[in-house]
Amino acid sequence: MTIRLHCFGESGNAYKAALALELAGLDWTPVFVDFFNGETRSDAFRRDVNIMGEAPVMTDGDLTLTQSGVIMAYVVERSGKLGGRDEDEAREVLRWLFWDNHKLSSPAGMTRFLMNFLPEDKRPQEVIAFTQGRLRAAYDVLNRHLQDRDWIVGRDVTIADLSCCAYLHYPEPFGFDRADWPEIDRWLSNIQSLPGWAHPYDLMPREG
Repeated sequence: MTIRLHCFGESGNAYKAALALELAGLDWTPVFVDFFNGETRSDAFRRDVNIMGEAPVMTDGDLTLTQSGVIMAYVVERSGKLGGRDEDEAREVLRWLFWDNHKLSSPAGMTRFLMNFLPEDKRPQEVIAFTQGRLRAAYDVLNRHLQDRDWIVGRDVTIADLSCCAYLHYPEPFGFDRADWPEIDRWLSNIQSLPGWAHPYDLMPREG
């Protein structure tokens, strides 16, 4: 049975799940979520799809999962890929997923939204400056960690890489320039060279 992923191209969190499904070679199809016209805030979406009012949402037969980290963990369970070589690596993968959700993806998603998807006169410049400062600290952590490494954990790509890279592939400006972070730049190129890699706007449907 084909896995269905409720998603939209502009969502970095949805991209994490979509990229994991794609690179693991699982049979899946995207289901467009019309976020910008309020679908996730509707009573129908919260009742029938996700009470949290968020995407992504994955359905595999009778199983429904929400939250990108949980979906990626399921992809590892289902495919046997992208999870690390042993228990020690699996725990390290989990550590980086938690770090990304709190330190990298959360401020990256917020900053990108505030800078690009709000009307210009409603963009809170002080908030943007604050979150960009937090992001620079996160980029520094990741850039230092990637010195002499091809991947975040071990010798192979894992869902830790797919989680941490998701927002960094988007073209909209939010204060990240790959050229400023050479180790991150090299690592992103490693990810883009993987068989099956696709840009979020090619992998998932988007507004318009």
